[in-house]
Amino acid sequence: MRVPLRQCMSELFSIVNNSACRQLVRHRPQEVKLGEEVEWYNAEQDLKQQLERSSARFVLLGFPEDIGVRANYGRGGAHTAFKPALESFLNQQSNAFLNGKTCFVLGELELHDLMHRAVLHSEQKDIHALRRLVSAIDERVTAIIKLCVECGKIPLIIGGGHNNAYGNVKGSSLALNTKINVINCDPHSDFRPLEGRHSGNGFSYAFEEGYLNRYSVFALHEQYNTYNALEAFQRNQERLMYQTYESIFVRETVPFRQALDRCLTFVSHSPCGVEMDIDAITNAPSSAKTSSGLSPVQARQYAYLCGLNLKTVYFHIAEAAPILSHIKADNKTGKLIAYLLSDFIKGVTEREELRLL
Repeated sequence: MRVPLRQCMSELFSIVNNSACRQLVRHRPQEVKLGEEVEWYNAEQDLKQQLERSSARFVLLGFPEDIGVRANYGRGGAHTAFKPALESFLNQQSNAFLNGKTCFVLGELELHDLMHRAVLHSEQKDIHALRRLVSAIDERVTAIIKLCVECGKIPLIIGGGHNNAYGNVKGSSLALNTKINVINCDPHSDFRPLEGRHSGNGFSYAFEEGYLNRYSVFALHEQYNTYNALEAFQRNQERLMYQTYESIFVRETVPFRQALDRCLTFVSHSPCGVEMDIDAITNAPSSAKTSSGLSPVQARQYAYLCGLNLKTVYFHIAEAAPILSHIKADNKTGKLIAYLLSDFIKGVTEREELRLL
């Protein structure tokens, strides 16, 4: 018999490398960096109590894994996003536009034990074993997201494959005791068959198991989604919708803002998770890098407008893989993620300030 999640939470996950995170901050005279103002997780104290006491609105954490991508026959590398993204974020200025005190830095979810096993399974091309490991990741992700949301925080999740959308949705749903909505900026719907867990079916599993209510996909690529996935959207138009990249940028039948507004409106009436797949951005190093996608500015607009217009539960930036960059020391990907995080935070902050007026 499975032990209830609340009773076994401490066994399901642990946080690593928090002390290393602190060393990422580059101090400079007469400047105050975000990393000098944020709150830091203390591993010697109870995490739930720290979150409950914290005045920070957002919790930063990383998922250092690419098992879900491998289990979907994709390229690894998504485990490398957290450190460069966090470093870029922490070394931004803490000022009138964004104050570091709004953030609590948690660190990396412990997934290294599963990653070690995944390397062997990848060498053996054992897809079924990899998919069983993804289910193990799901439990840990669900537990940490549930805890953060229960404590009234908005998790800012960096890294890992898009398989982690499932745990994000499930953890949020369990914390709020209701189905949640999700908006996803992604060339792919990630609504593949329930064939064992991987990066391509996080949303279909969450939908089937009753954690996901409404789901909208922004800038979906028409030729990179299966017939069956698109058929599922057609059959469930009250709960599933998309706006395609081609309709916005190729045929230009709908303007960018109007298409995004449609996706936002569709999920705006209930608590909503926000997903951003780096695959959607032109030439960004990722598991499925695209040569025809959104510009960085358009991706930043997406992040900001989601924060401004939705009752956001979490923000997840998935599939970034700086290790796949042709540049040996790639800091541009980390900086891009830092921009996306900052824009999202500003959107949420503006929304909440407006509601108080």
